[in-house]
Order: sequence, then C-alpha cells, then structure tokens
Amino acid sequence: MSFAPPDHISDLDTLPRMPAWVISMRAETLEDVAFLSGAALNHLHLVLGRSEVPHALLRDRLALRAAEACVAFSGRPERAGELRDAVHLLRPGDLPGPAGETCLVWRRAVARPVSIKALGRALPSIEPSQIATWLDAGKGAPVTRAAMVLETVMREVSRTDIAGLILADAALAQALGWDHLVPLLAPDLKRADLRKQGGDLRLACHRALISSAIEAVRLAADLARRAAHLKAVAPKLRAKGAGDAVAMFLSRDAMAPSALPLPDRAARRLCDRLVDLGAVRELTGRDTFRLYGV
Repeated sequence: MSFAPPDHISDLDTLPRMPAWVISMRAETLEDVAFLSGAALNHLHLVLGRSEVPHALLRDRLALRAAEACVAFSGRPERAGELRDAVHLLRPGDLPGPAGETCLVWRRAVARPVSIKALGRALPSIEPSQIATWLDAGKGAPVTRAAMVLETVMREVSRTDIAGLILADAALAQALGWDHLVPLLAPDLKRADLRKQGGDLRLACHRALISSAIEAVRLAADLARRAAHLKAVAPKLRAKGAGDAVAMFLSRDAMAPSALPLPDRAARRLCDRLVDLGAVRELTGRDTFRLYGV
C-alpha cells in the first residue's frame, strides 16, 4: 500500500530544500567539487538539526544503504531486501551470514554517539587503540580528514573496506560536530575509488558526498512526513503496547511483528492496522515472514 498522508501533513513542507543549483550543477575540478560538497553537507547539517526528522530511523535506513554498497563491493548479490531478511528474521542461535553481519556492523555503528568505545562495539575485531590511531590520521577540513582516514585504513590493512568507510564517516561526523555517525560515503563511492590516494581520493569523496547528502536530505524529508503521519494516527491504536511499538517503528528501518512488545497475533493485527492507516508499509511483498517499516 502506498503512503498517502492527509492534506494537513503533506502541506507541511517545513524542512529546507536542497538548493537547485547544488543538485543540477556539474563540476570537474577539485575546487569546484569541494565547493558543492561543502554546500550539500552544510544543507544536510541544517536538516539534521530539525526536530521533525526521526534521526535514529534516518541513520538506520542510511546504514542499510551503506551495507548494501559494502556487500556489492565484496561481490555478493544480496540487496536491501535480503539484508533486511538476514537481520530481522534471525532466530535465536542463527548466524546472520556475511551479508547480514555487514548490515549489523553498520547498524551498530550508527546506534550510539560517536566514540572510540562505540566504534569498538561496531568493529570488535579491531583494537580500540588502533581505531583511535586511525581516526587521528585525519587532518584538515572535514572531507579531507575523512579521505585521509579512509586512505590510511585501506593502506595499512587489507580487506578493510567496511572498517575504513565506517571510520571515515566517523571522522567526518566528528569534524562537522555531529553526535552520531551518518553513513554517507559508502553508497556513492565506487569500488575502484577505495584504492585511490591523495587528491584523487579526496575528489572521489567530495563527489560521493554531494550525491549522498542530496539523497540524505530527500530521505529525511520523506521520513519526517511519514513519522508525522504515524504520530498522528497513534492515538487511534488501542492495543496495549502500541505506544512502544510506534516508538520502535520511529527508530528502526524495519520490524518483524515478532519483535514488537505485543503477543504475536496482536502484533500482526497492529501492523495490518498501521498499513490500513497508511502509517507503515509492508516491505517484502510476501504473505508470510513479513517486515514492516515507516
């Protein structure tokens, strides 16, 4: 079922729109590309400061995009739907598999405020002292810092695409004064970009950040509208535990009914009710093992 918010919500276009010249302008030189990426990141910074945006949900959905890109870098075929299944349909004792683990790593990376301890939870195979050393490798302006961290990690340890990209996004977040890591680099970098160095890598990062910031702003606006509608219909829900379920939908990319704080049958009824109200979507298109999200 497609999302169709009521008029009073669809008319609320309160988030600032990305300037058209940022979206349409084409640049080739490092100076011009850096100017555009700075403008795009500044606009994203303004959007991330707005209370209407469901920030945890936005980060979780961007984490899915980043995981999908990293899985593609590794040559695996899984895409967003398969990654959701691998993470949200796990049974106790099951292993998520390589693609599912990639998704879980990104979700852990965005779940807590950026710190060495939080990054260590996301990347448990890397010593916290090594994480701190790599983050310190970034110097200069935000994008330059992120590119330097990415280059350092990729140079020092082979097969570290995920760690390098997570730490590069962490360096960018720290440089921009963001509390949480926002996955931006992975979805719009190419696999060949990860082997670049110096100015070539900085240029690739600037280009990637223009595209990813534009997409993040678009997604933030879309999720803000959807979240407003979910909050508006929440008082109509009579099931015990519905309030907690709504809060979960507002912070996670996808949910299985079994993960909601209700009995199984009541959880399925609640999900069906929310779909009927246009507040959440069924994400799989299946009759069984369904997943739902804002």
